[in-house]
Amino acid sequence: MSVDNLFNVKNAYFLGNYQQCIQAAEKVTCKTNDEEEEKSSFVYRSFIAQNKHSLVLSEISPDTDVISLKCLRRLAEYYSNKNERSNIVTEIDSDVKTGDASNEHFCLLTALIYINESDFENALRLLNNCTSLEGQATMIQVFLKIDRVDLAMKKLKEMQEIDEDATITQLASAWVNTALGKDKLKDAFYTYQELIDKYGGTVSLLVSQASCLIQQEKYEEAEKLLIDAQQKDADNAEVCINLYVVNSYLGKSAESQGRLINQLKHFHPDHPWTIGYCSKVEFFEKLTAESRA
Repeated sequence: MSVDNLFNVKNAYFLGNYQQCIQAAEKVTCKTNDEEEEKSSFVYRSFIAQNKHSLVLSEISPDTDVISLKCLRRLAEYYSNKNERSNIVTEIDSDVKTGDASNEHFCLLTALIYINESDFENALRLLNNCTSLEGQATMIQVFLKIDRVDLAMKKLKEMQEIDEDATITQLASAWVNTALGKDKLKDAFYTYQELIDKYGGTVSLLVSQASCLIQQEKYEEAEKLLIDAQQKDADNAEVCINLYVVNSYLGKSAESQGRLINQLKHFHPDHPWTIGYCSKVEFFEKLTAESRA
């Protein structure tokens, strides 16, 4: 079995350890152009995940003819400029019709924009062309978003037949088990724990574990994990959201809850949870005003 030269790069990215991914990539000497392209993709996606969009835009020329780099630049533009998102979506709609549907980078990176737009049909259409485990794992994420756990389980089985021990397969298994709930929550929790024991506790893994505990109503245990995650990334959206939920059950002060909401409004105004929360508050205030009139 051939050794994956980019194993540490990919692994760090999948686990949400983006800085480690970038550092691991610096140590890799690529043997082929395809390998170099894949390495660059993970590095730039790590920068995007760290909200360093301007760095990506400064390093990738708008005139590049490399498909992966073009898609990465567009992804950075999409996240960095809210006002241009509708134009970017129109652009990718056109590219999907004329683009190379067999190109893994094009399909995966373009699908990520569709997912953020909640256009799951187009996302799945593109992801269906992906052969990588990551592409299949992303399909599982979409299936779970549309409450098709049955399809997620089917896709997971396909991944397990290819490489059951791969980190991305283990993560996908935990996602599915979390969605299944009940006794499967324990399986998901221990899968995350095994990954933490092996690779360290990233924010993503800690939040995922906390989510399992919240569904089991183990709020104090979940709080400990979330505080640990908060120390690693105080402004992380998922940390703030899950802490808000846990604090609600634990009866924390309105002041601490308000601080979390303000963080979300300031750093993550476009997050679906933040948008939903603000919409509900606005609706409640409107009803209150009408009742007083």
